[in-house]
Amino acid sequence: MKQSWRSASAARALLVGALIAAAGIGAYEANVESTPQRSDDSTQVASFSTADVGSCLTWTDKDGAITDFEQTDCAGPHRFEVSSRENLASYPSAEFGEDAPMPDLARQAQLREELCFNPTVAYLGGTFDLNGKYSIAPILPPEEAWNRGDRTLLCGLQSTDDEGNVMNTSGKAAEQDQSNVFAVGDCVATDAAGGAHTVQCSAPHQLEITSVVDLQPVFPDRVPSQEDQDKHLRTVCTQAARDYLGGDDRLYESTLQPFWTTVPSSSWLAGSHSANCALVFGDQGKFAALEGTAKEQFTINGQKPAPRPKRSPIVNPDELQKVEQ
Repeated sequence: MKQSWRSASAARALLVGALIAAAGIGAYEANVESTPQRSDDSTQVASFSTADVGSCLTWTDKDGAITDFEQTDCAGPHRFEVSSRENLASYPSAEFGEDAPMPDLARQAQLREELCFNPTVAYLGGTFDLNGKYSIAPILPPEEAWNRGDRTLLCGLQSTDDEGNVMNTSGKAAEQDQSNVFAVGDCVATDAAGGAHTVQCSAPHQLEITSVVDLQPVFPDRVPSQEDQDKHLRTVCTQAARDYLGGDDRLYESTLQPFWTTVPSSSWLAGSHSANCALVFGDQGKFAALEGTAKEQFTINGQKPAPRPKRSPIVNPDELQKVEQ
């Protein structure tokens, strides 16, 4: 998700770019309870799945092998929510005829745009954040079912990790905040292209997540400006940093600064309302490389944090709006 990372320190002009989940596409080599067979009408073929609009699907993925492909309750963990069901046999050309091979990945990507995008946006009620946690993807039949003549295409929503692996989600997508945020405790590395990816905290990274903040209750009846979000998150994320590290003294001694994301108006209108708070170290207009978790032992650009000068106790830390360098 494309978000601005803000700071209450001198480095607040720093920006982290897109956090975009990769969209996975492809056919699933699924174990189905009954092998698709031709019906009495030889022009009709039983589908590999009875899943229809609103159904949720799950499967087991072990070492790249997909098994146990089945429908499940959308309220619980699932990997895919069906937004549209298409029959490629009715496609206005002979492209998907009886002897046609399965579409390759490039063609599947085109079919996603041609057949899945608009129905999925409509399924969500017109609110879909292109930079949010959900991606639109098609599912084709297993190759055996395709060869028997099954031309079912399931369009739907899924969430993927940095490597494109489909993750479990819970609840109907239309009822979820679409924000693509990290989890508390995640360490996040940024790259030259502006991407941000979860890594082990022992590996070089630039941010450590301290909180996820739902802004919808704060701004229930309007789209908040960046300034409005900054004003609220400055206090919330500074407190989150204290709570995460165990107090204001720990934050001060760490030499790290509170940072936060803001939600662009386009994403807000599309259904994303959450921001991340994080810890960073600003280094001459850039993020320094951190190794280790801020809760324990860590380094900044390969060095231990510099000792801080002694200071008088802060009587009311809630009035603290920024951490001094």
